[in-house]
Amino acid sequence: MVIGEKIKGLRLSCELTQEELADRCELTKGYISQLENDLTSPSITTLIDILSALGTSLKEFFADDESEEKISFNKNEFIEKVTEDYTLNWLVPNAQKNTMEPVHMRLNAGCSTDEDFPHEGEEFGFVLKGEIVIAIGKRKVKVKKGESFYFTSNKVHQIINKGNSVAEFIWVSSPPSF
Repeated sequence: MVIGEKIKGLRLSCELTQEELADRCELTKGYISQLENDLTSPSITTLIDILSALGTSLKEFFADDESEEKISFNKNEFIEKVTEDYTLNWLVPNAQKNTMEPVHMRLNAGCSTDEDFPHEGEEFGFVLKGEIVIAIGKRKVKVKKGESFYFTSNKVHQIINKGNSVAEFIWVSSPPSF
């Protein structure tokens, strides 16, 4: 088995760039490139991290037959990205290859997500804590705890926390864009 070739195939089926996969695994783009070209071999721990980011496991990766689709996930399987402004948890590890991608986001007070440029698709969210502002083009809409939001992704959009405390929300993008 050629590990690098199989990892590349999984990455492409998830529509991730080498840089996106590297970011999710806290690796470098160069390392992912070397791995995919079989110029290096990953440690077991690194391989597990990569496979988790690609929505699979060691068992599934090395299995010859198709196994049943995984339906439930626990927080040990979530992929977390922590920045100064926010904490993002991918709630379904293999969502990149699905038609939607749910995430749990904690947006710190006074912070915002990066601007997302227009793309095909839809966005949905539900605010669990605090209050956020959805900026879509020139329009700004306040969404409070217990409220949801939905919009098409055909304009520049961003989520802003203008409050004094952390805001938490579930955010679902279709197709995946996180």
